[in-house]
Amino acid sequence: MKIIVTSIFVQDQEKALNFYSETLGFVKKHDVPAGEFRWITLVSPDEQEGTELLLEPNNHPAAKEYQQKLFAEGIPVTMFGVMDIHKEYQRLVGNGVRFTMEPTKMGELTIAVFDDTCGNLIQIVQN
Repeated sequence: MKIIVTSIFVQDQEKALNFYSETLGFVKKHDVPAGEFRWITLVSPDEQEGTELLLEPNNHPAAKEYQQKLFAEGIPVTMFGVMDIHKEYQRLVGNGVRFTMEPTKMGELTIAVFDDTCGNLIQIVQN
């Protein structure tokens, strides 16, 4: 068994698609109608057959509350690995990304946290 899709709740699918593809650099894999919303997944440009990230609409009250509470508490909803966190931090800051935590050494890891503009905090990590 392996993870093929993981999802994050987003307030606006189109805005999230633009942020995750244009700003972060993920590659759109699927974008198909799914009722009133869309099934939008993205993949890493380095692993286009790897795990897909689903941009899930937060239209359900429980999803909206879950997302808002995590954000208010400063808890990232997911983690992305990077090879050079300082280089990635500089690239993202240059793209207008707002960080809530600059690269910080924590044991053997260095982490940073940013706001995805769609209701989530995302953590990046260099091992």
